Amino acid sequence: MRPMSRLALSALLLALAACGARPSDDRTADAPRVSITSANFTDAHPVEWSGTAPLDHPVHGVDMSVWNGAVDWPQARANGVNFAFLKATEGGDRVDGAFDTNRRAAAAAGVPVGAYHFFYHCRAASEQAAWFIRHVPRNAISLPPVLDMEWNHQSPTCPGKRPKAEVQADARTFVSALTRHYGKRPILYTTVDFYEENQLWEISGVEFWLRSVKEHPSDRYPGQHWTFWQYSGTGLVPGIDGKVDLNTFAGSRAQWQAWLANATG
Repeated sequence: MRPMSRLALSALLLALAACGARPSDDRTADAPRVSITSANFTDAHPVEWSGTAPLDHPVHGVDMSVWNGAVDWPQARANGVNFAFLKATEGGDRVDGAFDTNRRAAAAAGVPVGAYHFFYHCRAASEQAAWFIRHVPRNAISLPPVLDMEWNHQSPTCPGKRPKAEVQADARTFVSALTRHYGKRPILYTTVDFYEENQLWEISGVEFWLRSVKEHPSDRYPGQHWTFWQYSGTGLVPGIDGKVDLNTFAGSRAQWQAWLANATG
């Protein structure tokens, strides 16, 4: 083979860069690929989607807490649960009773697991971050940690709303603490009203997990990049008794493999 001229070599390198080629030592290149199972989900209250529907996205999963009861994780995995976000903590004094059991069983079934903290608006964000860190060891989860921020009108002790500036400050405090401890960019879960009222698009250093049960996130959160979409609170999944929250990843199967390799690296 004739040696390549310097000009030709430069042209080739530029072409590879334009195509998004990665160097051979990039950790996503050698990362083990995980199997992706197709979603065999139904819904107790199905929605007629206009435009892009949830099942147009290929990678699905669930989020759940102790209230969902016992789970047959191998069966759920085989029927399309490719990831699971499990409630770990709430406020500064509550731990979900099923977190440890579910995270171990899900991981044993090959389901990547993340943990979320339900934010309590009447307690210091720094205390809540410390509580989450205390109960979710670094090796307990493979996915990035999650901050769940939404209004809780049914709370018996903290039902009100707070000023946007305070909410944003708390979000940044919590996110900063988790980033330092886990070495991963956290995920911020929220709802349409909370997102809009507190202008959460101004929060940086996070990936977004958005709830929208009637429209695609591109319609309900225009212009907002998102990684996960919670599209139902009434899903029915083999292996899980009763209704469960359904979610999908934003990208393709290949993009999921790359994102997962980076998130778990």
